[in-house]
Amino acid sequence: MTLELFLFYAFALLAVGSALLVVSLKNIARALFLFFVVLFAMAGLYLFALADFVAITQIMVYVGGVLILLLFAFMLSNKELLQDLQQTTGSLFSLPTWKVLPVALAFFGVMIFGILEWQKSFPAWMATAIQNNTVIKSTDNNIHQLGIKFMTQYVLPFEVISIFLMMALIGASHLSRKDLQK
Repeated sequence: MTLELFLFYAFALLAVGSALLVVSLKNIARALFLFFVVLFAMAGLYLFALADFVAITQIMVYVGGVLILLLFAFMLSNKELLQDLQQTTGSLFSLPTWKVLPVALAFFGVMIFGILEWQKSFPAWMATAIQNNTVIKSTDNNIHQLGIKFMTQYVLPFEVISIFLMMALIGASHLSRKDLQK
């Protein structure tokens, strides 16, 4: 097993394991920390997909922006939530209700079906990219191309993300002010 393959599986296991714990934990502070781990592991997986710009953006926007705002909103919002941190249940996580299991199995089935269908037929857009020699290589500098796309073709989603960050900041400040008014 090569080092690259080992790191890929380590990042994948870390992302999937932490994500499962995020949705099953009842303690919000621990779930936020594990969400932090999921976002970093996803950035590592983006590096393996040769999406270095997306990995850096993942860390800067989501870890550096959204997650920090979520932490501030959590810390400043409700004192009862902070008191729940001191009460430990003795177990690492509690399983969700039985109703979630069929939904999770259905999503798993859809993923397996997608993987099998992908292996049966090679997508036409990939065959065209290989034929035209427009496949992104690891030596290509794609940051310039992404900058042009962000400011021309994808300017609307780029601005929607900035509005989302602004709404998160306003929500965090509103939650912190609500505590002062009581």
